Amino acid sequence: MLSEKMIAALNGQINKEIYSAYLYMDMSAHCTYEGLDGFANWFMVQYQEEMTHAMKIYDYVNDQGGKVVLEAIEKPPESFGTPLEMFEATLKHEQFITKSIYDLVTLANEEKDYATQIFLQWFVTEQIEEEANDNELIAKLKLIGSDGNGLYMLDKELLARVFTPPAASEE
Repeated sequence: MLSEKMIAALNGQINKEIYSAYLYMDMSAHCTYEGLDGFANWFMVQYQEEMTHAMKIYDYVNDQGGKVVLEAIEKPPESFGTPLEMFEATLKHEQFITKSIYDLVTLANEEKDYATQIFLQWFVTEQIEEEANDNELIAKLKLIGSDGNGLYMLDKELLARVFTPPAASEE
């Protein structure tokens, strides 16, 4: 059974995950406008992943008999800058989400909420992957610099990314 404090914290995380999705959808729209279809695709896949994360927590709270309370979603920034600046902002955002997940793990530990500790381990692992992906793309963008050909090639590479929902055993 979830404590009221844990329910509130998990509801807060649902909001953060939905905001993440909203942010990445906006970044995708920006990239489409800029003619960077591969970058737009990468961010749209990221949108789908974040919505999946929000729904995993939503389902968990419901399954544990808690009440999901949805909050207003903050408006994302109006401009994003260069692709490098976008991915640096993405990394910073994912680091914020990682800290939030760690705070949930800490709370679950303090409350001796073993079920939630186990549930949250998937998110801990997922955040390692999220930050590694961002760091990899930042490194590539720094290597490319202002080379339009390199940006074109990376854009084509990112066009191949597809959304893969978590396997049932991971849920």
